Amino acid sequence: MFRSLLQSPPRILVLGFAGIILLGTFILMLPLSGRNGESLPFIDALFTATSAVCVTGLVVVDTGTHFSVFGQVIIAVLIQIGGLGFMTMSTLVAIAFKRRISLRERLILQEAMNQSTMEGIVRLIRKVVAYSLILEAACGTLFAIRWAFDMPLGKAAYYGYWHAISMFNNAGFDLFGDFRSLTGYVYDPMVNFTAMFLIVSGGIGFVVLSDLAEYRKTRKLSLHTKVVLMMTGLLIVFGALVIFIFEFNNPRTLGGLNWGGKILGSFFQSVTPRTAGANTVDIAGLRQATQFFIIILMFIGASPGSTGGGIKTTTFLIMAGAVIAMMRGREDIVFFRYRLVQERIFKALTITLLALLLIIGVTMVLSTTEDSSFLMILFETTSAFSTVGLSMGLTLKLTTFGKVMICLTMFVGRLGPVTLAYALTQKKGKELYRYPEGKMIIG
Repeated sequence: MFRSLLQSPPRILVLGFAGIILLGTFILMLPLSGRNGESLPFIDALFTATSAVCVTGLVVVDTGTHFSVFGQVIIAVLIQIGGLGFMTMSTLVAIAFKRRISLRERLILQEAMNQSTMEGIVRLIRKVVAYSLILEAACGTLFAIRWAFDMPLGKAAYYGYWHAISMFNNAGFDLFGDFRSLTGYVYDPMVNFTAMFLIVSGGIGFVVLSDLAEYRKTRKLSLHTKVVLMMTGLLIVFGALVIFIFEFNNPRTLGGLNWGGKILGSFFQSVTPRTAGANTVDIAGLRQATQFFIIILMFIGASPGSTGGGIKTTTFLIMAGAVIAMMRGREDIVFFRYRLVQERIFKALTITLLALLLIIGVTMVLSTTEDSSFLMILFETTSAFSTVGLSMGLTLKLTTFGKVMICLTMFVGRLGPVTLAYALTQKKGKELYRYPEGKMIIG
């Protein structure tokens, strides 16, 4: 029976992520992981490990004040494994020991990286690791230089590289204490731009990073890269504009800031739902219209093959393209003079519908078990599914049942509802016949 479970790449991914989470849970429960030698309760350790491996950032205990340096390093390792994928890390070890990558492992990597073909998958893994380490090292150094003005050099370096790992992997964990994230640096352009660069770099996907790195040689970008860059730019600019307008005179967020602070705050809060979880203004202090708008941004999320979650920018664009094509009476969805095949459209529809059903279902359940407003619960659930990590304050008040539900939501969000569905169902062969075409009245 166990052997049959390991025959499916989606099942291996599910079991692998679950195994890493359980291992992280038991390590975080050790007295060595606590700052004062305190053991973390199982449910809180499970929540923290799940949030780290699923690169979410929702926390039930403050990372900076509760955990020792050992515990914080374990969380950073879990974030790195979760962001890059445990198969990527195991492949890196295999490459280091010059072991041949088997066909089954290539199939699992193809599933993990959301690729349509196995061709060049090992070469892509090498690039993934190289780009990640280079970006984290470079931006970690910038953070360290900046924070060396506020703290001892050793601590600044530790904070710099730790937060670079968290930001690039879109995790949202921080060490500043009191659950304040980057609110103390709302005016700081170096911290803001470095963090936003890391978030966007991790969120656009490794295929896009590879395309951009090789642009000097190839002088061309793939359709996927063009779509991702276009959607990322549009969502960031449009999001910043909406947040700037809605929060311009809100005294709890942008109202008390000067023009520079308002612009930086607007852009950072537009970038972070894609799916980083860090924040420079109080999320609970945002107007309800802004909070709901951020829910939409979180639902869309990052891009395929990235460290982020959500239904993904390409899925959202395909759904929007289908609506526009239908309104114009066209049969095909066309982007940059390329027509999309129906399989892509069906997959986008499936992902969107499954994500909506999951978020609606979890929100309805939590609305009966948690003593909070509907918007706060919807915000928390969407943040968990899209592995964002932003919170209006509900995380600290969750019941044990609520923590379990959010853990499951983060797990499904990190793996993707379609991957989980494939893992839980028996794969069928190709249909040998087709039924006659039927007609239904729609609309």
